Amino acid sequence: MRIIIDAMSGDNAPLAVVQGVADAAREFDAQLVLCGDENVISDIAVKNHIDLDGVEIANAKDVITMEDKPLSVVREKKDSSMSVGLRMLAQGEADAFVSAGNTGALITGATLITKRISGINRAGIATLLPFEKPVLLMDSGANLTVTSDNICQFAFMGAKYMEKIYGIERPRIGQLNNGTEYNKGNSLQVESYQLLSESGLNFVGNVESKEVPNCVCDVLVCDGFSGNILLKSIEGMSKFFMTMLKDVLYTNFATKVSALTMKDKLRDIKKRFDASEHGGAPILGISRPVIKAHGSSDAKAIKSAVRQAISFVNTGINNDITLFAAAYDEKKLIADAERAYSQS
Repeated sequence: MRIIIDAMSGDNAPLAVVQGVADAAREFDAQLVLCGDENVISDIAVKNHIDLDGVEIANAKDVITMEDKPLSVVREKKDSSMSVGLRMLAQGEADAFVSAGNTGALITGATLITKRISGINRAGIATLLPFEKPVLLMDSGANLTVTSDNICQFAFMGAKYMEKIYGIERPRIGQLNNGTEYNKGNSLQVESYQLLSESGLNFVGNVESKEVPNCVCDVLVCDGFSGNILLKSIEGMSKFFMTMLKDVLYTNFATKVSALTMKDKLRDIKKRFDASEHGGAPILGISRPVIKAHGSSDAKAIKSAVRQAISFVNTGINNDITLFAAAYDEKKLIADAERAYSQS
């Protein structure tokens, strides 16, 4: 297996990426390729005593910054580490691609260079929410506006991901909404509710944001705008909660002693909300596995993202999504034909 990692993108690149890939190379059975300026990568490895033995370097002189427009990945910066890596992936030179770079550019590049799976109308970012049981949020930021058909495809892809990665049979699908009634929300939510109800999936209905932490569904579908707001609200509240908890436990000697008796539990809670444990989010719907790592990824998060890419490839999720897309497209064509016939 061969995994390409964008060495130059992200808030802590390239040092954190180079260190994370070096750590991953020692632990995982995969051929890892750092894509970026080979001189910069080599200099950083030498200066920081990082052993890159067995790690390949694919030279790319340019970098997509967080300020660059999404289309720059296919226009002005074709020699960027992101663009070169995605082209290598599209040409079959690797099994997966990992980047902590500009989300808009990565989605655009994955869609236009690596291409979507035939029959999938929109790719979406699938993010695991850090609750007692995993909840997959789909879409968490790739698409600001979507159709009910997109929402239904997100549900199918998310369900397949949870089946393959977590072994959940018939994952429960919920739709993010401002109420549980079938007619809540705007026209998108109402239409999506109807489609999901008829989809054959294990659809449990609309889910209010306050119920999401209670794990009432395994896959939560929505447009990328709403999903990203939910995701960042959860991230912000988790950090706030951990800070408040720390302040309470370090108030005085007695509370510090209490904290010592709970340190294992507290460590587990901190680990659950630590984004570096998950590493990144797969972009479901792209013809080859692409993993979006968090922009602030450290070496540990990069290593986790590589592990996630390997797991994605090993499960063969894309094959299942490809089969679903073909069947879904055929079913939709038949439904459209039947509707046209009944109206004639």
